[in-house]
Amino acid sequence: MLMTNKRASRADYPDELKAILNVESAEQSRAWLSNWNLLNACATPLWDLPDAAARLGVARLSLKDESTRSPLGSFKALGAPIALIRLVLRLWPGHDLDPKGLIEGRYKDMLTNLVVTSATDGNHGKALAAAARTLGCHCVIVLHANVSVEREQAIAAYGARIIRISGNYDESVEETARLAKENGWHVVSDTSYEGYEAIPRDVMQGYGAIAAEIVEQSERHAGECAFTHVFLQGGVGGLAAGVASYLWEIHGRKRPRFIVVEPQQADCLYQSAREGRAAKATGSVDSIMAGLACGEASPLAWRFLDQCVDDFMTIGDNDAIAAMRRLAAGTGADIPLVVGESGAAGYAGLEALLQDSQRAQATGLNGDSRVLVISTEGATAPTVYEACVGETADSVLSRQAHWLDATVR
Repeated sequence: MLMTNKRASRADYPDELKAILNVESAEQSRAWLSNWNLLNACATPLWDLPDAAARLGVARLSLKDESTRSPLGSFKALGAPIALIRLVLRLWPGHDLDPKGLIEGRYKDMLTNLVVTSATDGNHGKALAAAARTLGCHCVIVLHANVSVEREQAIAAYGARIIRISGNYDESVEETARLAKENGWHVVSDTSYEGYEAIPRDVMQGYGAIAAEIVEQSERHAGECAFTHVFLQGGVGGLAAGVASYLWEIHGRKRPRFIVVEPQQADCLYQSAREGRAAKATGSVDSIMAGLACGEASPLAWRFLDQCVDDFMTIGDNDAIAAMRRLAAGTGADIPLVVGESGAAGYAGLEALLQDSQRAQATGLNGDSRVLVISTEGATAPTVYEACVGETADSVLSRQAHWLDATVR
């Protein structure tokens, strides 16, 4: 399904939104993150896929590869640590704490009694657990019934205590809030709700690092966006808001067309676009795209998306699997890529639109389009990845290494 958002603005980035998310704070967050030993020092690759562009009939197709951001395997490594650092700075305002010292673990003795908690589909919880261990505080992660044991073990490996519930993601969010209130823990969530916006704002601000790198890696001319279309994953809306707000502030009225993609059965942002307010999904919310299997939009993220996302669309699980396989295969000119289930959503959305000439025309996609998609994760659940692609992630990476070697020669 596809819906054009008639409320989307082509004006300059509004001051009321800039007061919440802005380039200056994103760059500050990026500077702090540069000190974390779990993040790679260099920017993640921005791959051009010329064969795919030619096959799909667009002028350029680029993929930002967040699988290489960190051993954590996803873009979530940018949000949780920034939110945790800013939380600690607010909790101890008179201690003149150094953010660099926090992320280097120099205040562990002071933080030993701090407990942070969150609900998660996997990647955010793993990033929060890793950040908590670095800073020296304790972490409790609440998992819903559909989170795989493989993802649970990956989170526990970073020292988090795991609590399982029988419900879905939104019920795990509610249980996390209850446990935090009962035990005096601090919720570090990537989704907002009534009375809870500061930390989700900080998480989204961390995601601005992705957009900053994209600008540095791709600018054609000063102030001109290299892309006409940017496809962004849905979920609760945090990634889309963090990236789109940065690009909107930089490019103003000349911003690219933003298209948000989410699973058919977890269509909370699509439904929000229909209703004009943060809304709930209409489906089962059980998708192979685990990171996007969210039943309710973040009201804070929605303030941004309502004003700048031009189109909202949904895809099926089979679309995501087909995209994973196509990206893994590579071609003579296109590098083989390990792209996880949620990571493939943007590319899958592009493929789906270009299979329907009317929908492609509605979104302005044509032979002159320069398209950006973001792979938000690698094989964060290796057995799921292998089942979807029919090949292990290590096998794809081996072929990737051969492709790179041949390209260099």
